[in-house]
Amino acid sequence: MSLWTRIAQAIAALRHGESLAEVFARLRTPPERSVGFAIAVIAIGAKMAKADGHVTKDEVTAFREVFHIAPEDEAGAAHVFNLARTDVAGFDVYARRIAAMFRDDPKTLSDLVEGLFHIALADGDYHPDEDEFLTRVAEIFGIPDPAFKGGAIGIALSRGRTEAQIALDCALPDIDP
Repeated sequence: MSLWTRIAQAIAALRHGESLAEVFARLRTPPERSVGFAIAVIAIGAKMAKADGHVTKDEVTAFREVFHIAPEDEAGAAHVFNLARTDVAGFDVYARRIAAMFRDDPKTLSDLVEGLFHIALADGDYHPDEDEFLTRVAEIFGIPDPAFKGGAIGIALSRGRTEAQIALDCALPDIDP
């Protein structure tokens, strides 16, 4: 049975009233672990794109750059993404599930946060709500604040932004005209 068939079955179970916790409990062991991880990663990526209030084409493109999906699986992944991007509610549930799956693999968790930063910066703006989202995900993943902030600055610098621009984006409150 393919990964996307398993994902479709998990989505059907959610639609039929099973809780997210029940579905993930069933998906804890291989090969189901890969299904649970795929759903959680797609959902948290979509919710990251929505964190600033709207999902842009640039953020969808960034998601595809970070999370490579085979052409034959794109329809299933798009379905999960579109369901998840309606709002950010529940992102922390997905983050906790991913953290539990990879509690002994901090590199994977760090790589995932880096991918989420890529999505957050894709529209050219690092919104305070995106910072709050990523800070919370890093906390759930057990990534220390200095490492988290250092990663954020490194990614922004690699995209051509200066340290001063980054500091101003994160430190200044929004001012209404």
